[in-house]
Formats: sequence, structure tokens, C-alpha cells
Amino acid sequence: MSTPRSERTRVRREPHRGHYDRATINAILDAGMVAHVGFVSSEGQPLVIPMLYARDGDRLLIHGSSASRLVTTLAERVDLCFTVTLGDGLVVARSAFNSSFNYRSVVALGRARAIEEPAAKWEALRRLTEGIIPGRWDDCRQPNAQELKATTILELPIDEATAKVRTGGPNDEKEDLALPHWAGVIPFAKGVLAPVRHEKLRDDVTLPDYLEKWDKNR
Repeated sequence: MSTPRSERTRVRREPHRGHYDRATINAILDAGMVAHVGFVSSEGQPLVIPMLYARDGDRLLIHGSSASRLVTTLAERVDLCFTVTLGDGLVVARSAFNSSFNYRSVVALGRARAIEEPAAKWEALRRLTEGIIPGRWDDCRQPNAQELKATTILELPIDEATAKVRTGGPNDEKEDLALPHWAGVIPFAKGVLAPVRHEKLRDDVTLPDYLEKWDKNR
């Protein structure tokens, strides 16, 4: 197991579940789509807001409206906490105390930067779109000048990050093993349903292969 990049990212509660290698961190980030971004506003109000994101190499790209309070605050390079959690199943123990949850999570700390350069912003938006739905950028109308102005892409380097993972069944006390209560794991199914056509879609437009096969957990 590798070591944390900083003491701020060291896992202290259940430290054996902490992972600091980039392969584990990247795999969790790539399987997710929504992050919860925490920060303190200029008024001193703590906020946590869900946002779409994609990993692009050693950075995270976060999408937001240029008019949102989150984006305007984060563009000022304030400290933030970026978290992603993937639920894998309920752990049902014989005791309420030992019941738990199987999950994979990543916490990243740092300061985001708003990408202002037009060419870099365009490329970041393309990479974010492709990071969520590969193949979509070239198969949709791309942003016009007004839409690009109304959109902010934040860039967060993955410099301080840690993963935490729980797997397996319940850890019941030895004296509880003979109790007459069911114990085990209720796993969560992963997958997507078939795409649903928009009611105003032209009759001659067929479902692209990349959308028919899309699955974030592929």
C-alpha cells in the first residue's frame, strides 16, 4: 500500500481500508459521475453541492454555470473538498451495531481553477463530455459563444487524494454468531436501462451504437 501525499488525506478511522495508489483512486473516479463539492462561501456558510465531473489524466474537470455561487466562489481559489462515493451493498449483521455498508470512495482536497483561455476551455469541455459519454462530442451540436460564456469548467489537480473501500460481509462478534438472525450482504445491481427516445425526436434519427452500449460501470 502506498503512503498518503499529506497528513490531511491519511485515513484515520479504519485505516486498513485506506488506499493511496493512483490506480485505485482513478478507478473509483472513472466509475462515478457525480461529486459532492464542499467549501465555505464568502459569507462563511458551509456548502456541499453535487456536480458533474470527469477525470482527465491528473486533473478533475468540474462543470457548472458561470452564474452559480459555487462556481464564482471556487474560481477565487478557495479550499475545497471533492468527494465521490459508490455504493456496492448493504451489510446486514446479526447486531445493529455491526451492520454496515460496502462502498468505494475518494476524497480529494485542493483549490480549483477556472479555465479561462478559450481554446483550453473548449478542449476541457470536450474532454468532460467525452469522459461522461464517449463518442458524444462529435455527435451533437457543440456550444455556441453564448453557451460557452454561460459555462464554467473548473480544473482541480489530483494532488491530495485518498480512496477508502469496504468489502465483504458483516464482522459480527464471536458470541453473536449463534444468534437466530439472518446475516449477509444485499449487493446493489449495476447497469443501465435501455435509452428512451424523446417524444419530439425526428423519425429518421436512430439510436447511435455508442449510446446503446453506454454503461458507466463497463
